[in-house]
Amino acid sequence: MVLPRWGLSRLFFGDMPNMATKQSIKAREDFIKAMKDAGLSGIVTRSQVKDLCKSTGIYACPPSWISQDHSRRTGVVGEYLMPELDDAPAPKEAAVTATIPSGEVKTADTCSATMALAMTGGASESLVPAKIDTYVQWGHFKDIETIVRTKMFYPCFITGLSGNGKTTMVDQVCAKLKRELFRVNITTQTDEDDLLGGFRLINGETIWTDGPVVKAMKQGGVLLLDEIDLASHAIMCLQPVLEGKGVFLKKIGQWVKPAPGFQIFATANTKGKGSDDGRFIGTNVLNEAFLDRFSVCYEQEYAPKSTEKKILTKAMQSLGCEDKEFTTNLVTWADMIRKCYYEDAVDEIITTRRLVNVATAFSIFGDRAKAIEMAVTRFDDSTKEAFLTMYGKIDANVDMDENQVDPESASRFNLSCGYDDKEEVKMHGAKWDKMSKTWWITGDEYRNNPTIWDKWNPSPVADLQECPF
Repeated sequence: MVLPRWGLSRLFFGDMPNMATKQSIKAREDFIKAMKDAGLSGIVTRSQVKDLCKSTGIYACPPSWISQDHSRRTGVVGEYLMPELDDAPAPKEAAVTATIPSGEVKTADTCSATMALAMTGGASESLVPAKIDTYVQWGHFKDIETIVRTKMFYPCFITGLSGNGKTTMVDQVCAKLKRELFRVNITTQTDEDDLLGGFRLINGETIWTDGPVVKAMKQGGVLLLDEIDLASHAIMCLQPVLEGKGVFLKKIGQWVKPAPGFQIFATANTKGKGSDDGRFIGTNVLNEAFLDRFSVCYEQEYAPKSTEKKILTKAMQSLGCEDKEFTTNLVTWADMIRKCYYEDAVDEIITTRRLVNVATAFSIFGDRAKAIEMAVTRFDDSTKEAFLTMYGKIDANVDMDENQVDPESASRFNLSCGYDDKEEVKMHGAKWDKMSKTWWITGDEYRNNPTIWDKWNPSPVADLQECPF
């Protein structure tokens, strides 16, 4: 005798799917009765529902048939319509999913608060970002705000060098408009299971749990795919999501359509074409069809000097170490380095984020030179030395090196030149130091004709002592 797929389970246990459905219906009926007994009617608040969950134990947290049913929303955050409490017909639930029968699949009934606690490390019960008091609006902020405010599906790709505020911009737009933000940090290991969801072992049972992309779709939230150019080919599972049509969850046979208000933003250091110069190692070339599904690409530059000065001023004020002269010097210094970077004269750059780190170090130690030196320590020796020298030329009140070498007596000068300049400096007599990987000239060569060398920011170097062993 050949039994159908559910034959054995029905033979011994009866109709299990129907049993699960009956249990869900009974839990809902019991909870509605408990709400009536508690004297609730018409409109209830999230806190009232949470208190009732805690006192009755029927649910661990506000059930999804209340918190995730868009037809129950009143327009006020944290309030839900409950006509059943007045013996009126229940509102028709918003059709978000269409399930294709494939046997019994248990899904986690995770409420918004529980999910928010998980995604924020227990810091908040809401996915609406907190406002940053020191944030300064600039760049494409107004455009992003306009897009989010419309709640239209208009996928945006935001690219730009690191540390210039791409992610924070989207975060603060959502904070201003009180929109839930589902931020997913993409890596080369991110796969379909991480994004769309998968089966998890919960209390000894294998239960399907929606991923952040599906959660954002169901709740009509804002999805932020951070550092998307680090993704592997597995990111292609989002193709239908980027079309705004929904996605089929093949593991559970369920089609999920996005609720009104669902939006997608992606940030990256490249334009999805990889990084040939190695500055952003690990970034990948993304599929052209995938990239083409983004409606627009915003290119984020570093903030103008006037704006960056406001950012630093606010940061210093919040840290209790405001120094207007130091702020001006830092912004000028960063601008000089960026110009050199764009001309391939240096291989590193000072980001806005690093300037804020300098301000933080200054608030701790109260020493300009120490704050600068701590910020550039991670660079190689020649770059670090060049950056310190640049700042020393801007701020005459700061000695960037206690053991500074006198240019008049230095026996050697290191040059800060890029690969494209090597033939020119070599022609003028510069030599290549294999150990430090630096072009250099003797002190006499520099002092005899400084105008030839000044464009490569020559820095005097102390005489090296011979090894005594």
